Amino acid sequence: MTAMADVIVVGSGVIGLTTAVVLAESGRRVRVWSREPAAATTSSVAGALWWPYRIEPAAQVGDWALETLRVYEELAAEPGETGVRLVAGTHRGERFAGLGPWARRLDGAAEVADGLRVTLPLLDMPVHLGWLERRLAAAGGTVELHTVRSFEEAAAEAPDVVNCTGLGARELVPDAGLRPVRGQLTVVENPGIDEWFTEADPSSSTTTYFFPQPGGLVLGGTAEVDDFRTEPDARTAEEIVARCARIRPEIAGARIIGHRVGLRPARDAGVRIQAGEPAGGRLVHNYGHGGAGVTVAWGCAREAARLVG
Repeated sequence: MTAMADVIVVGSGVIGLTTAVVLAESGRRVRVWSREPAAATTSSVAGALWWPYRIEPAAQVGDWALETLRVYEELAAEPGETGVRLVAGTHRGERFAGLGPWARRLDGAAEVADGLRVTLPLLDMPVHLGWLERRLAAAGGTVELHTVRSFEEAAAEAPDVVNCTGLGARELVPDAGLRPVRGQLTVVENPGIDEWFTEADPSSSTTTYFFPQPGGLVLGGTAEVDDFRTEPDARTAEEIVARCARIRPEIAGARIIGHRVGLRPARDAGVRIQAGEPAGGRLVHNYGHGGAGVTVAWGCAREAARLVG
């Protein structure tokens, strides 16, 4: 028998699962519908350093991000279970003056000669997504593989529907302002690096960063707007390794383990958290998080849950 539900959340990336957890733990009967398992979503291949990167609107992002940061700081007490660790590193070229007021609320953040040094959450996304699924199940929620053709289809099964489909909202809503920003990463055996590093220019299609993860050192990256390619490009991978090796020369000789590609769901008008009315039920949108879904997941999930009411 199909379980009854108060809410159907469409999408099983970090936004969808976090929203489902918030709703389920508030006492609602929640079902997550997704065309693919969490391990196959864009969220699963994210480098996943907490930082408000390529996301709007700036006026709201800071609060969502800080609310999420506080949750991750608690989850970091059990990194093996939650996939969340607190790791020190440097954002080269960043200064408080160029960031929002949220930056001065980061514990221990300090300007140094080449940028901003701070300890931040770094998430092992396959582990974290699995933890979210277990937390949802403990609250009585379920995850089902089901491709949604329309929100009316979901509204026929539950009085409330939450749209967390990421780039899928481009066709499902439809929302022509939603655009892919292709990110390619290379994973190498870690030659002994225990801090993260980033150097990003929002106006450039290339970035330089490395994140020490349990499964290897993740090197990045790219930010290619309107690029739908999901296969890794060999030349791009070589350029990523070369850029990172200019920062830490030992990376040049590290054995390559694998490559990752994800399409970040960026929206011209910024994140959309908004209530609507599909036929037969209430619809709440929660999509368009660009390259910072991990960074704002809990803040956005709680705002979407308030709209569900």
